[in-house]
Amino acid sequence: MNQDNLILAGQSYSSRLIVGTGKYKDFAETRAAVDASGAEIITVAIRRVNIGQNAGESSLLDFLPPSEFVYLPNTAGCYSAEDAVRTLRLARELLDGHSLVKLEVLGDQQSLYPNVIETIAAAKTLVADGFQVMVYTSDDPIIAKQLEDIGCIAIMPLASLIGSGMGILNPWNLQLIRERVSIPVLVDAGVGTASDAAIAMELGCDGVLMNTAIAAAQNPVLMASAMNKAVKAGREAFLAGRMPRKLYSAIPSSPTGGLIGKA
Repeated sequence: MNQDNLILAGQSYSSRLIVGTGKYKDFAETRAAVDASGAEIITVAIRRVNIGQNAGESSLLDFLPPSEFVYLPNTAGCYSAEDAVRTLRLARELLDGHSLVKLEVLGDQQSLYPNVIETIAAAKTLVADGFQVMVYTSDDPIIAKQLEDIGCIAIMPLASLIGSGMGILNPWNLQLIRERVSIPVLVDAGVGTASDAAIAMELGCDGVLMNTAIAAAQNPVLMASAMNKAVKAGREAFLAGRMPRKLYSAIPSSPTGGLIGKA
């Protein structure tokens, strides 16, 4: 096993990029983008994408079979703990007892900012019910620690608002969360382009989850490929350790000693 793999709930993944399956023009484009991303885990909004709950309709399972990908059902569109819990229990039935889930409880339909009070309530119920909960939340390190203490397996703070493409607006809070919790931290929401993903990884985050940044690109498949590379590059840069920032450097990048004409 690669010593730098992403570990979630005891399972090892070579890709640190998780991608969504919504907003594409059709399931064929979804499949092509997922393949280009290199992602092993894919999210699916149970309220918006058919994975068997709508009999007779084309199913995502036909294009992205669970034998090839790890499904991460999410609660997109839920605005209360009760709705979120009900949605994930349905997902578990549809996916034959699948327990790895992404919890998100939104505060309002305009900003889609997380309602952390309802999120905490739902997390307590789901963890007690045997779910392995990856949780979308604000970039508040105190809330992140509370969610870890409840038993969530990964914290997924926003970089900026869902679907905004604004990138990472508060890198300091992400670093505080990374320092505060011992479980994986994956940036979720707000990534707009490859450099945003790379920055998240350079900050020490364990992975990135995205949907709109790929699906809403003019060429989703090409953007998925770019995100694949960006996550890898950002991770390598973090592991390598960047040089210190300096306004001026007293040491030239090329040594002057030993040059012709120099003593």
